[in-house]
Amino acid sequence: MENIIEIKNLYKTYTVKGAEPLNAIDDLSLNVKEGEFVAIKGVSGSGKTTLLNIIGTLDSPTKGSVKILGKEISKMKPGQLAAFRNDNIGFVLQDFALIPYNTGYENIEVPLLFTHKKINHKEMIEKIAKDIKIEDLLKQKVNTMSGGQKQRVAIARALVNDPKIILADEPTGALDNKTKKIIIDMLRSVADSGKTVIMVTHDDKAASVADRIITISDGKI
Repeated sequence: MENIIEIKNLYKTYTVKGAEPLNAIDDLSLNVKEGEFVAIKGVSGSGKTTLLNIIGTLDSPTKGSVKILGKEISKMKPGQLAAFRNDNIGFVLQDFALIPYNTGYENIEVPLLFTHKKINHKEMIEKIAKDIKIEDLLKQKVNTMSGGQKQRVAIARALVNDPKIILADEPTGALDNKTKKIIIDMLRSVADSGKTVIMVTHDDKAASVADRIITISDGKI
């Protein structure tokens, strides 16, 4: 398997007036292979979410190299980054980030509204809904769903554009134990289908299903 993500000597430094510069990421290097499921652990403030945001092109490195699918993301312009992100990266977040008064279908469709890929919206949404068993949520409004239902819709939204990489930031943080298992099994299945999954988590049980667990402390592995 080839590396889908290659990070070399990465730094992310935050400067606040009157304080010493803080290296949230401190000379970190990491390779992730295509189809690998990687769990990233660490205490709050360790740098794990900063790393995930840089991989997701939502934040930019201060110094170092980040190659995704062979492309150096720091050299891309904002418009190029947005298109690259939408076509290649799906996000699953702890707070779901869904539009509350829209239906499951309408939320899942959002990435398709911005893609350059030729995808039949209805066919793809119905296929993914069937695959992850949420057909009954397509017509339901998000504000009437449970936390577990919302997270399953969020996973469907992350998958609908057929991205190569799924980034999950504490995807089970707001869920009960039974629902956590459903979501983690779902992410494991996504990785088994050939997609690369990177998950930030505090949960040992969730991390245990990954192929590899990385612990970050003070911005270092």
